[in-house]
Amino acid sequence: MVKALLDFDRSLFGIINQKWSNPLFDAAMPFIRNQFFWVPVYLFLLLFMFLNFRKKALWWVLFLLAGFALTDILSAQLLKPLIERPRPCADVFTSDTARMLIPCSYSFSFVSSHAANHFGISMFVFLTLKQVGIRYLWLLFLWAFLVCYAQVYVGAHFPIDVLGGAILGLFIGHRTALIFNKQFGPLQLS
Repeated sequence: MVKALLDFDRSLFGIINQKWSNPLFDAAMPFIRNQFFWVPVYLFLLLFMFLNFRKKALWWVLFLLAGFALTDILSAQLLKPLIERPRPCADVFTSDTARMLIPCSYSFSFVSSHAANHFGISMFVFLTLKQVGIRYLWLLFLWAFLVCYAQVYVGAHFPIDVLGGAILGLFIGHRTALIFNKQFGPLQLS
């Protein structure tokens, strides 16, 4: 069962990383997966929070950062060393064929910290701001998915790595949002 799942994972990686490649994605995906590319989004979110929720904004930011730290610590320092799954560039079955659009990292691959972080942020923001009535808040999940897809496309992770990271991030984001909402109540525009 595990072998069949890993074979499927490697096959799906090959499709995304090689068969679905094109010059536009080759140029864009390394930027999309880079956390610094999204700094304007993070700054806008902080500005929005402090302009609209002055009293609760600092606590909101602290909870967001706590969730981010939890996803990062659990993915990078607990699960990756525990599972020790090689990245596509170091995997015996894919190292010769993987298209690497970024330098190969020889750290472990499961779970993806990018996926955990972005889905954790998305879930936290969604659950704490959904009462505000922002129409396109669901786009946060599309953003997180795009980052995850880029991770596979550039050769950094296998699909199961990003799926595992997404599940971890959704769980942590959900829990931190529940604690925030219970402690401070739902956010409302005045």
